[in-house]
Amino acid sequence: MEGSLLRILFAAPAWWPAVAFGGPIPVTRELSKRLAARGHDVSVVTTSLLDLHSRPAARTRTETRDGVHVTYLATPLSYRWMGITPTLPVALERLERPDVVHVLGFRDPVSTGVAAWTRARRIPYVFEPLGMFEPRLRKVALKRALDATLYRGVAGGAAAVVASSEREAGHIRAGGLQVDRVRVRGNGFPDPRSMPPGRGVLRGELPIPEDAPIVLYVGRIASGKGIEHLLSAVRGLPGLQLVLVGPDDRHGVIDEVRAAHATGRVHTLGPTAEPPLHLYKEADVLCLPSAGESFGMAAAEAAAAGTPVVVTDRCGIASFFRKGEALVVPYGAAELTDALRRVLGDERLRRSLGAGGIAAAHRMSWDHVTSHQEEIYREAIALRQASTRASTDGS
Repeated sequence: MEGSLLRILFAAPAWWPAVAFGGPIPVTRELSKRLAARGHDVSVVTTSLLDLHSRPAARTRTETRDGVHVTYLATPLSYRWMGITPTLPVALERLERPDVVHVLGFRDPVSTGVAAWTRARRIPYVFEPLGMFEPRLRKVALKRALDATLYRGVAGGAAAVVASSEREAGHIRAGGLQVDRVRVRGNGFPDPRSMPPGRGVLRGELPIPEDAPIVLYVGRIASGKGIEHLLSAVRGLPGLQLVLVGPDDRHGVIDEVRAAHATGRVHTLGPTAEPPLHLYKEADVLCLPSAGESFGMAAAEAAAAGTPVVVTDRCGIASFFRKGEALVVPYGAAELTDALRRVLGDERLRRSLGAGGIAAAHRMSWDHVTSHQEEIYREAIALRQASTRASTDGS
């Protein structure tokens, strides 16, 4: 099996172009696209969800995107990011049997259903929870109860569980999974040579003074993202201009942001169809102040653009930066304000962090990450083959 081309099936609760669901969408697109470019036969089953507001499609459709065959299942019902797909069993039976399945997401009908289907057919699969493994935010007690019953087999039946960072791996291990089954793969940074120049959007389309420093945030406007700490930094640092780019996750955070518009120093841009790579070089700093991120792709994108990055130590990507490649700070309003004051007030530090981010991007290339994922697939297949042989010999 080593070196051979594989038939790979991805199963996910949402897929490109559903960018409203955050960083996992462009990440999974990039990974599947690169696997297909290497000659693997890559397919996807997913819902037809696009965001939290639009009505999903009531009919199944299949498209080929980036060399990947994507089946967007009819989704007549949905609850937030969970799409109900009654035709999933039929769609799975019509597929050619895959060599390995990559189950993405947790506690949703698609990931749960496909994981059960693969176990019943003894197809090896890897499970990537996309930061959802740790119960948090809403209905934590209910999630824990369901994790111990309804969803128990999803992680338990996987040959390997993929984490995007050591932080996420720690949450997975704390959930009781065997340590030797967790694989920290990370996510790829964009190629610095591919990063586009700025288009003058931030100063050209927003009322931002020419000499004012710009702090950029890219991500969902949601609880747990530390946006209140960014608003506190605006109050503590006169002249700072804050631009937030991303969809409203309907947690109520947007109301506080809109109230801050009155200062004239807080601005919002809606979600973009593609990652807003053209914005990074227009900002003085990219900040991810989150209370918890399994990774944090916006920081990877900004680093590749040579934009100084400030992240909290609760963002998974923090462990992928070496000393001097980003400023990693404790989670908190005062800590964040002090860090931004330091970076914005020191041009030499900004230049150093910009160069360090580019170095990190070269080290964490998508080619490196894709090769690691291939190794995980082959390991999963080998484990299933060994288990089958053992069962045969035992009988």
